[in-house]
Amino acid sequence: MEPSHPRPLGFGIVGVGLIADFHAQAIAGLPGCQLIGVCGRNAEKTSAFARRHGDAFATTDLDALLARPGLDIVCIATPSGAHLEPALAAVQAGKHIVIEKPIEITLARIDTLLEASQRAGVKVLPIFQARYGEGARRMKAALVDGRFGRIVLAGAYVKWHRSAAYYEQSWHGTQALDGGGALINQAIHAVDLLQWFVGMPSDVFCWSTRRVHTSIEVEDTASAALRFPDGALGTIEATTAASPGWARRLEICGSSGSAILEDDRIARWDFRETRPGDEAVQPALADASLRSGASAPGSISHLGHQRQMQNLVDSLRSGAPLEVDGPAARKAVALILALYESARTAKPIHLGGSA
Repeated sequence: MEPSHPRPLGFGIVGVGLIADFHAQAIAGLPGCQLIGVCGRNAEKTSAFARRHGDAFATTDLDALLARPGLDIVCIATPSGAHLEPALAAVQAGKHIVIEKPIEITLARIDTLLEASQRAGVKVLPIFQARYGEGARRMKAALVDGRFGRIVLAGAYVKWHRSAAYYEQSWHGTQALDGGGALINQAIHAVDLLQWFVGMPSDVFCWSTRRVHTSIEVEDTASAALRFPDGALGTIEATTAASPGWARRLEICGSSGSAILEDDRIARWDFRETRPGDEAVQPALADASLRSGASAPGSISHLGHQRQMQNLVDSLRSGAPLEVDGPAARKAVALILALYESARTAKPIHLGGSA
């Protein structure tokens, strides 16, 4: 007798903007999964999106999507400050959710969602695909193994370019829907990697400004100083006003070694004590599936999303733990909001246990 196979897991997508295409491509690459339906505000645009991705059910009515037979997981791809409402509706309908970064733009809205998901017993997968790259994982493993020794400096740098049209033709750059600018939208993956690598800082001080995109409501440039609980120091720099835009960079410097990660390529790997395999690390080619959108938001790949969604599928199929869950994603937002508060008040902010 042949073993039975579980039925396909059904996905839905709410929001049909640029990032939704990456979700749809990722779902198409997941074995045993299928796109059931999509929901957007504009009927014509939503129908066109559905036709591009297998002619899925298309609707402007979220309740109609949530009622579709076979729907298990809902991807939230709406603007950042409009994640909570459709996510709550999905959770209350008993659906697991995949939610784009940032999980939401205030801690109160994040906590409302996480508390509701816990009560409903459903899983929340926040998108932080940068953690799934080979380079990022090698850095994390070396840190866990103590190869860096005593951490001295830790920095995250996102010096990107966005055109005026990027802000003029969308919700980007608005406080209500973006929640901020270069920090919370473009730099959040770097901020997440930084705190994943070395932990949350205890104290931060930040300056922010609009250097080029002067018509937006939020910052296009920010620079911050960090102090970690053990005394290590750090830096975060972020902009969307730099031309042509460079790869995202993480630098970790310690008493026993230092390394640089550019997008997902290890650009420097220098340790006092070498180990077998070290010589092959730095020449390795960058993982193109984890490239960032330094010059254009559409230049990323869907494969990072696919790897992370596979983790959710494995969790639902076999009970594997989520590698990034809601509380983990909350940390990056808590850190960025502390930076915003510092920039607003021109004072250092002590994070303490608030994150």
